[in-house]
Amino acid sequence: MNRLSQVFLLVLVPFCLYGQSITVDICIYGGTSAGVIAAYSAKKSGKSVVLIEPGKHLGGMSSGGLGATDIGNKQAITGLSRDFYRRIGRHYGQPEQWTFEPHVAEAVFNQYVKEANVTVWFNYRLASVQAQNNRIQAITLEPSSGTNLKNRVIRAKQFIDCSYEGDLMAKAGVTYTIGREASSQYNEPLNGVQFRDKHQFPDGVDPYVVPGKPESGLVWGVSTAKLAPNGSADKAVQAYNYRLCFTNDPANRIPITRPEGYDSTKYELLLRQIAKKMPTELTWNLMHFVMMPNRKTDINNCGGLSTDMIGANYEYPNADYARRAEIIREHELYTKGFFYFIGHDARMPKHLRDEMLQWGYPKDEYVDNNHFSPQLYIREGRRLVGEYVMTQANCEGKVTVPDAVGMAAYTMDSHNCQRLVVDGVVRNEGDVQVGGFPPYPVSYRALIPKRGSIQNLLIPVCLSASHIAYGSIRMEPVFMVLGQSAAQAACLAIDDKKAVQDIDVSKLQRLIR
Repeated sequence: MNRLSQVFLLVLVPFCLYGQSITVDICIYGGTSAGVIAAYSAKKSGKSVVLIEPGKHLGGMSSGGLGATDIGNKQAITGLSRDFYRRIGRHYGQPEQWTFEPHVAEAVFNQYVKEANVTVWFNYRLASVQAQNNRIQAITLEPSSGTNLKNRVIRAKQFIDCSYEGDLMAKAGVTYTIGREASSQYNEPLNGVQFRDKHQFPDGVDPYVVPGKPESGLVWGVSTAKLAPNGSADKAVQAYNYRLCFTNDPANRIPITRPEGYDSTKYELLLRQIAKKMPTELTWNLMHFVMMPNRKTDINNCGGLSTDMIGANYEYPNADYARRAEIIREHELYTKGFFYFIGHDARMPKHLRDEMLQWGYPKDEYVDNNHFSPQLYIREGRRLVGEYVMTQANCEGKVTVPDAVGMAAYTMDSHNCQRLVVDGVVRNEGDVQVGGFPPYPVSYRALIPKRGSIQNLLIPVCLSASHIAYGSIRMEPVFMVLGQSAAQAACLAIDDKKAVQDIDVSKLQRLIR
């Protein structure tokens, strides 16, 4: 058998095996906010579209609890992204609104796909990619839950990876990176290891099971790693967490109960942190509350030990589906245990316990997931290494790009990446919060693979940026802007019969405007 025949068979075998296949103009993988907007934009532009979502819900973090929108500068948010927040506003009787309940956001995303009559396949995930001559020919999907669904194959002219994980990008063989570059690689003082003062433990928190006795071992959550010099490269990934939608409305509140496998020793550092610095209330001390409409919250990480599960996610970006499910479950149980501990452990100060007990899970949110968000906050995973890499210099306006397809505006923001022992006490490492710059353009070349690689794939979420630049770009409104731009680029590539690397970017910019 000659090589051409072998390649031909490799491409055809999945179709023979699985029987179910469709052909569309544009296939979008990942029903995140970017994925929904990309699908809507492409379909409204006259293309046939299929949107693949491995879970059961659309909207990613925007419907998964992140209701306190990270904006930076609202004027940078345009197009369908701005339209999303105006639709949210109409629900609440406002011209636009940037804080919202999860179920309201999900309803708006569902509205988009219904209006455009987008085909959505829920509960399917990527199994393999068939590529030939630097083009994706087809992808094979497998059921992502224990259902009676069968494998399916999609052929498309263009593909857009809107997943938080970059799975389509990776399986297509496109170059990507994980972790933090050395500050010297792109001349970025804020990249690499960053031992700083934000979301830090107070002085003097002992790291050992028996205080003062290293031989007793480290308490849960403290790494044995040694602190490297600032600016050093590593493979550490900034921490993930859940953005918690709670309510203090007794009529809508479900109590926070003891989770499966609960282990109070995981929160020992919380007690030691409080012993060194007693908080008067929960917010801005043990967590960060932002109020949403109808007596609900978006609760985020705040402080030395909080909702971020530091160091527990390093495997996640490249892990298989089974291991990822384990990591997600570990984060879920840690989070549920954290709030249960605060409200029920007798060693917690009474005023904090009493405050915590005012809150619970809302009866009207996540009704098919025991009222807990199905979406872990994957702040950063794989990042494309594309035709252009966005860096700190872009964020600060020291370098600008001519091929802008969207604007970003948020602070360069990285959550902590490590918790370790420094000079005999517990310290977190990796948190960076540096802003003060105006909106800046995001390059089209940061959404596409390098020349010589795949020619029909766009990546608007796991885009090409250094760790610290990604920390500024990675906001949900910007993902939606870039999702729309990626969709228009895919349409243009189809119409002009060109590789995504070869389209007329000035023409794309006119389409976007």
